[in-house]
Amino acid sequence: MTKRYMGIAAAALAVFATGTAWADGDPSAGAAVFKKCAVCHSPDAGVNKLGPSLHGIIGRHSGSIDGYTYSPAMKSFGKVWDPALLDTYLTDPRATVPGTKMIFPGLKDQKDRQDVIAYLSTLK
Repeated sequence: MTKRYMGIAAAALAVFATGTAWADGDPSAGAAVFKKCAVCHSPDAGVNKLGPSLHGIIGRHSGSIDGYTYSPAMKSFGKVWDPALLDTYLTDPRATVPGTKMIFPGLKDQKDRQDVIAYLSTLK
C-alpha cells in the first residue's frame, strides 16, 4: 500500500472511529453538561435566548431558525447539523465557523461532547 493510500485509509479510520463516538454518549450525563450551554441556549422549541434554541438541532440546516439573528458567518455556513459536525463544532466553535457570534470556547473533553450530542439527539 502506498503512503498516499495509507494516509487515506488512516483518515477514513479516524473519521469512522470518531463518527461513532457520540453513539456512546449518555443523554442523562449530557443533560448535566448542557447546563453550560443553557446559559445561552434553550432545549425548548421556539425559545431563543442569546443563542438559538437547540431543540431539533440534529438534521436542521445551520442558521435557519426564523426570528433569530445569526451572524453572517453562521448564515453562510451552509451545513446540516449532524452528530459528526456537532462534535467538530463543539470542540472549537470559532475555528469551525470563523466569525460566529458564539463566544464559548468549546467542550474540549470528548466524553462531554459525546454526552451532549446524545442529549441533543433526544430533543425532537
